[in-house]
Amino acid sequence: MAAVVPATEPVNGTVGYRMTAPAAPIPEDWQLWSTLTPTLIRPLTKGLTNRSFLLLCGSRELVLRVNSPIGTELDLDRRAEEQALRLATDAGLSAPLVYCDPEYRYLVTEYLGERRWHLSNRASIAQLATLLRDIHKLPTIDARLDINAKVSSYWQSMAPATAFTDTLGTAEQQVQQHIDSALALASGDVLTHNDLLTDNLIVAPGGRLLAIDWEYAGMGDPFHDLAVVTEGLSFTPTQQQSLLLEYLQRAPSKRDVQRLHHWQVIYRYLCVLWYGVQAANNTSFCESTAVTTQLGRLKQIISQRPI
Repeated sequence: MAAVVPATEPVNGTVGYRMTAPAAPIPEDWQLWSTLTPTLIRPLTKGLTNRSFLLLCGSRELVLRVNSPIGTELDLDRRAEEQALRLATDAGLSAPLVYCDPEYRYLVTEYLGERRWHLSNRASIAQLATLLRDIHKLPTIDARLDINAKVSSYWQSMAPATAFTDTLGTAEQQVQQHIDSALALASGDVLTHNDLLTDNLIVAPGGRLLAIDWEYAGMGDPFHDLAVVTEGLSFTPTQQQSLLLEYLQRAPSKRDVQRLHHWQVIYRYLCVLWYGVQAANNTSFCESTAVTTQLGRLKQIISQRPI
């Protein structure tokens, strides 16, 4: 068994979880993707939704990701993930896909190291904006990020007596106004990653920025990806303006700024609900103040004016 480790940049921006990553059995059908017997090097224990392990096949290093047993509760579409990952692999935007289990129990990708992208200067923002534009140019897949449907799914997956239900209810109506406004400002769907946090941004050996873990991918508003990045990675107002400028390749308009703010509220709301699903299903240890912290941040964003 691997030791319990602190989570750093969890899925959907949530904080406060710790997971124990047990040793992974090598899949019995490993011959489908390797001519040499895989051996376990070590667990890769940062993910919250799934368990990942570094394998060695001869001289080739691979990542085995064992999918979460509560994928349905988390509203994950593994078929859509496979489609998106194949497109990203072909475009050189992700760790190359080696094998995807037809029953979606696990997948295998190339290992590209663990050098993470860090927000440091204008050049790093420009690099991230380039990745976002490239992702949003990918072909369509057969899945769409329907925000209202996802919110409904998350609520259904939480226990009726979830401790923070009453507290969250006071903000729900305000969030719905932001959802309606964001949808009214939409300009068309593109393929979006929807989880571009630090742990999913890898700098390849050649220096190119890549995105991994496409399990939340779907057709949606590109400004949701911008919201995940700016809110999930705590961009300052100046950094947000820089990202908009680099991404849009023009000065951002008032409409652009409003659109980003709406999606930042929606993103943080999804974080709270995702957190609730995890807690309701007892998948990991939840610190007592974590939900309160997430709700506090949601209310703070709602009260803010757009930058």
